[in-house]
Amino acid sequence: MQHLPHSFFARPAEVVAPELIGCLLVKRQADGELLWGVIVETEAYCQSEPACHGHRRRSPSNETLFGEPGRFYVYVSYGIHHCVNVVTHRADWANGVLLRAAAIPGEPERLAAGPALLARCFGIDRFHDAQLVHPDRGLWIAPRPPELAALGAVDLVQTSRIGISQGQDLPWRWYWRASRSVSRRVRGDRPPAQVP
Repeated sequence: MQHLPHSFFARPAEVVAPELIGCLLVKRQADGELLWGVIVETEAYCQSEPACHGHRRRSPSNETLFGEPGRFYVYVSYGIHHCVNVVTHRADWANGVLLRAAAIPGEPERLAAGPALLARCFGIDRFHDAQLVHPDRGLWIAPRPPELAALGAVDLVQTSRIGISQGQDLPWRWYWRASRSVSRRVRGDRPPAQVP
């Protein structure tokens, strides 16, 4: 299966985040089978704004976020939940995209509807922190499949980020309007009809 090149991630998080919608998060299981899901919701974070983990200082816990783009940054939220990010832009500048939700074919539509649920479904934890986003490492992101290649801004909802106490004014969350696997929709945006 193909994977997104390093150059894809070597751009600002707010550029990469909407373009990740429709791409595939893929994990090679111990038996060689591939577990995959369509990324349907993302959030961007940048060192210049207060909600970013690297906004105040560089530390051992956020070091990965300051590294080369194209690596996973996995942190623990509330001491129990893992959250999966992809490092973007450039080294020495904290920048990344949080993978908020995915739709996994053949599974309940809301199984991975939220950062912690996504990490749990794919078995992603701190072991994966700083790993390259590459098939050789067993966990990667593949380009949009042909049937989703035409996804554009009209298919996405752009809104403010959630679950943060600062930087709430930035419209740096995106989700695929047609997906029922989004963690939280904006008020008035009704979920699409369930496909029979």
